[in-house]
Amino acid sequence: MRVLFAGTPEAALPTLEALIASEHDVVGVLTRADARKGRGRTLHPSPVAAVARDAGLDVRTPATLKGEQADDVHAWVSALKADVAVVVAYGRLVPTDLLDVPEHGWLNLHFSLLPAWRGAAPVQRAVIAGEEVTGACVFRLEEGLDTGPVYGRLTEAISGRDTSGDLLERLAQAGAPLVLDVLRRVEDGSVRPEPQDDALATLAPMLSSADGLIRWEDPALAIDRRIRGVSPAPGAHTTYQGARFRLGPVTLVPEVTDLLPGQLRATKHEVLVGTGGCAVRLGQVAPAGRSWMPADAWARGARPEAGVILGDSSARNNDAEGTI
Repeated sequence: MRVLFAGTPEAALPTLEALIASEHDVVGVLTRADARKGRGRTLHPSPVAAVARDAGLDVRTPATLKGEQADDVHAWVSALKADVAVVVAYGRLVPTDLLDVPEHGWLNLHFSLLPAWRGAAPVQRAVIAGEEVTGACVFRLEEGLDTGPVYGRLTEAISGRDTSGDLLERLAQAGAPLVLDVLRRVEDGSVRPEPQDDALATLAPMLSSADGLIRWEDPALAIDRRIRGVSPAPGAHTTYQGARFRLGPVTLVPEVTDLLPGQLRATKHEVLVGTGGCAVRLGQVAPAGRSWMPADAWARGARPEAGVILGDSSARNNDAEGTI
């Protein structure tokens, strides 16, 4: 089939590369415009743009699919005569008037078991919520937010050490053959769309830096899940001596319960912090203006005073559960 691909980040690459290597013809690629990065603020293409251009594909990077550019985008998509469009983390809404331009519509690889976690951050929200199983779905785009019928799905276990980055990488790899299988069934007419049950829907809105702020009065397990859920982005953080202090994943220490929330205890080989339950052992940390380093190495250099409190523990996250 003639396929239009729409995607932007690293997570979209396994599917794009699988399509390029398949019997299908990738006739065009939509992705986000080049962005300025680094100290020099030089322009860098999206991961999808870089791979697509290397493959000699027709790449378009409209700032929007609406407004003044809508007519140009619509004309280009129509001229491609694509049989289907495949979407993986494109990052822009597809206007209603484009949804039916390919004969078989726009099929989106979404990283959750729909109708669970509709929205921009399904992987992060699943980890923060402490779910043990998630997955990926290919569904047909319609006007609603991730509400269209599901054409195929897979499941993936979430371990107690997974960050959202770890989980997303696995789902992105597993999702590529799922997309190819769905396209095969669309082409031969054997696909059986599965309507979603809106009553079971949960939402996964985009995360902000505020979602990474650690409230040490929360239970240790909730803190562990939050840190893993926001890693690598937008990242977990607290404050030390009033300055931002970034946090990597932590380990629960159930036998230590005598530390106040946020209270730090540094020894030669470990750094513990109190929570609303048991203590947690810090892993990698990044003080303000510094690179990542092991917490014990940081403590040997910083020599924090005994009993120092990290962050402001006066507020609690709304989704903290229980005490552990």
